[in-house]
Amino acid sequence: MTVFPLKFRAVTGRELVFADDAGGYFKSDQAFLERYVANELNSGDARFLHENGHSFGEVDDLTYTSFAFRWANRLHALAELDYVILVPTLRCNLACGYCQVSRVNENTPGFDWDERTLAAVFRFFDGLTTTRLKVEFQGGEPLLKLDVLQRVREFCRHRFAETEFVVCTNLQAVNDEAWSFLSASDTFISTSLDANPQTHELQRTIVPEKTDQFFENLRWAVDAFGATKVSALPTLDVRNLPTPTSVIESFTAFGLRSIFLRPVNYQGFARKRYAAKDTTSAWNAYHSAFVDALIDYNWTAAEPVEEYYFVHCLRRVLRSGHNGHVDLRNPNILGHSYLVVDYDGTLYPTDEARMVTRIGQFDLSMGNIHTGLNRSTIDTLNDEASNNFHPDCIHCPYQAYCGVDLVDDLSRYGRVDMPKHLTDFCQRHLHIFDKVFELIYSTDPKARKSLALWAGMPEYEPSLARVHR
Repeated sequence: MTVFPLKFRAVTGRELVFADDAGGYFKSDQAFLERYVANELNSGDARFLHENGHSFGEVDDLTYTSFAFRWANRLHALAELDYVILVPTLRCNLACGYCQVSRVNENTPGFDWDERTLAAVFRFFDGLTTTRLKVEFQGGEPLLKLDVLQRVREFCRHRFAETEFVVCTNLQAVNDEAWSFLSASDTFISTSLDANPQTHELQRTIVPEKTDQFFENLRWAVDAFGATKVSALPTLDVRNLPTPTSVIESFTAFGLRSIFLRPVNYQGFARKRYAAKDTTSAWNAYHSAFVDALIDYNWTAAEPVEEYYFVHCLRRVLRSGHNGHVDLRNPNILGHSYLVVDYDGTLYPTDEARMVTRIGQFDLSMGNIHTGLNRSTIDTLNDEASNNFHPDCIHCPYQAYCGVDLVDDLSRYGRVDMPKHLTDFCQRHLHIFDKVFELIYSTDPKARKSLALWAGMPEYEPSLARVHR
């Protein structure tokens, strides 16, 4: 019998989580670890490992084939470009201190697409081979260029068989024409709701009149279009975190059932106002408390609520192929399946890459919409886009569920070869996957109810919590 390599991590007391390269996992103890390391596995060990796909007999054994299939399905296969972020303007009608894109004031000239850029975008779209396209409008405040949004949507609807549009708007000033645009069935709203009215006003709107206007517009959007067409994301200052309960109450008051917690991103204007200090531990503690608060809420709530990113990571543990979130893939190849067209026509592999470039830290651009793609720099960066053979990742039991974020490493540390266990990315994801396994192996009925809801199961399945002694 040959055992596939097992990685392990202590969780509670003398208990350890073991996992193989394909993401198969179980919990055991120090005694099993010592037998495994000494190559002294007993018959019970051998039976358990074989029955659960952690070992095989011969290379042509179906168990080996099954393992190889599961391992391959954990990898993100590079797809054709079918997702584009468009930035038709960098102008904005708010002046948020944590703005990560370094927006400009609403009346500042020279930061919008002109006709030449719009025509180049259409030519670029015409050259795509995909039959379906997702377009995300960002800014600045994209509704300040509503005419461009209308023309882009009309072009795409005729050019592609399937289309989806997302408008990332602050919902601060929305006229009748904009509401009409947003009402289309293929068009969705993404906005910012910073925890609760008090935090939102402190970080974004500054004055009560603007705060009231935002919440009136958010209420209108949800009531008119339904909560499924509106997503709201909170950006939180780790130095001044609201209580989890207040955040949950604010979102559920609008019928919003998915909350994507995000700390202030140390990019753009945020680099000036927010100190570059280690806040990872404080954020991890808050995130864990927030998940616990959601579990308590869901125990009696008629409609469950999720923390989007935690649920995404949970599903990556439980099944392969869950690669929808572009910041957590392995390999995470930049500049191929999606890209960004900035206000000046410059092309970037990610929105964060344009932020890093805009502040002069690194040039992560990929050419220009007028002159064409140039992936030379980004493809050099892509040499490090996988965690499969990284010396700091190969011994981690969470490797199969995790990924890489090279742009975040460059932004924070100015390098991509930082020891992974010292990076914010690694420390945050270790915390999240620790929490995932805490819930998988919990006997608390409240935790099991939320786990099943978030995993998409009718009820908790005990076989998820495999244990070997």
